[in-house]
Amino acid sequence: DVVETQEHYKSRWRSIWIMYLTMFLSSVGFSIVIMSVWPYLQKIDPTADASFLGWIIASYSIGQMVASPLFGLWSNYRPRREPLVISTAISVAANCLYAYVHVPHSHNKYYMLTARALVGFGAGNVAVVRSYIAGATSLTERTSAMANTSACQAVGFILGPVFQTCFTLIGEEGVTWKFLCLQLNMYTTPVLFGALLGVINIILIFAIFREHRVDDMGRQYKSLNSDGEGSEVLDQNTEGSIDHVAVVALNILFFVILFVFAVFETIATPLTMDMYSWTRKEAVLYNGIILSAIGIESVIVFMVVKTLSKKTGERAILHAGLLVVLVGFFILLPWGKKLPNIQWQEIKNSSIPRTAPSEMLAPFWSLPELQLPSNHTAEPVGCPVTQSWCLNTPLIYLAQYISSDVLIGLGYPVCNVMSYTLYSKVLGPKPQGVYMGWLTASGSGARILGPVFVSQIYTHLGPRWAFSLICGVVVVSLLLLEIVYKRLIAFSVRYGRMQE
Repeated sequence: DVVETQEHYKSRWRSIWIMYLTMFLSSVGFSIVIMSVWPYLQKIDPTADASFLGWIIASYSIGQMVASPLFGLWSNYRPRREPLVISTAISVAANCLYAYVHVPHSHNKYYMLTARALVGFGAGNVAVVRSYIAGATSLTERTSAMANTSACQAVGFILGPVFQTCFTLIGEEGVTWKFLCLQLNMYTTPVLFGALLGVINIILIFAIFREHRVDDMGRQYKSLNSDGEGSEVLDQNTEGSIDHVAVVALNILFFVILFVFAVFETIATPLTMDMYSWTRKEAVLYNGIILSAIGIESVIVFMVVKTLSKKTGERAILHAGLLVVLVGFFILLPWGKKLPNIQWQEIKNSSIPRTAPSEMLAPFWSLPELQLPSNHTAEPVGCPVTQSWCLNTPLIYLAQYISSDVLIGLGYPVCNVMSYTLYSKVLGPKPQGVYMGWLTASGSGARILGPVFVSQIYTHLGPRWAFSLICGVVVVSLLLLEIVYKRLIAFSVRYGRMQE
């Protein structure tokens, strides 16, 4: 056996910390502009409507879904520094493009769409990050490292809008550098800040990141894509086939987990506006506070689950997480007799923009603000009569909604970390880039399809059908987990090289 030296151990963990930073910056790149996309889009191209906004929001996930398997494949055969640097450079260039989308005289919305798709394409390096962490940690380190990775991702999603809020102090006009044709304002400064963080990330990858691989017991060795020193002692430990039934099952479970959370995020604004007669401004404010609290809750859960998994194992925690999510959505089912307030008023004044269904069902951070003329003091609130289910579906009480938020905020991070951890352990010591790429792609697909599901089921059939179907999907996932439960074991355990 080759014992890991202290210097190798320190270098390995320095590299893992660089991966944490890369994951953090990837999520910041998504969330730092999300609150300002709509007003910026309106400013640079008045022809853009709410449906086009939906495409811009989705383009990030589409880009990531396409890029993840490609970068994963690349990382299997070449030093991981290559796809990491190239993907980050693409994100930097895309952020710079976003800052210049106001310059062309036409088709500005398409330039913005391209910029966000390229940022998502660069974020495909998430597959490289997770495959590296899976290969650079032993079984005993894996859950903790995966939890830290997910926590960095969650913190990035939380801090992105905070950075955006700070940059609003610059104002809508800001400062113009004519010799660079660059406007530094509340819309462009966040992406330029993101580009600066990306450049710093590239420098750190060159300066600190090193290729490391260890086996499930923590012994170092040289991998196919390594450009450093190592040992060949693991050749015999890579023999054996991967359990593809377990791999497919975990991809399905991960898709369901992210699909359910995407539905939850998307439905928050229209649901609260329909049920509690909140205005757009109130829905944005209150749901923003709630989702921020859920983000903080998730980070705490990521930290707790590291310790808990050592006592109970990842499979049991994944099972418990899915049950908590099921209870969370079951609570949201309307049970009472009281009906929500009905929005009977039909505004026909052409000076007031009509609210399209796709606009009503956009995530809270992308909703345009309703501008009312001076002779109107308030926008119509309540459940619109155009949604026929409003006339016969009971009210979902605020206590139900808050309780559901807390439970889903508890169950989602548990399922997220455990599915990633189990996936990496099932794959074992073989290169995981492509497999991690497919897992990341399935998550991106879920984030695309979630809002589509909401826009169709919720709008036409109402919350009772929407949440019942979600509960059904989670129940099927629990059954799938039961079927493959005994197969979700580490590669080394499966072949008798380690005890579970």
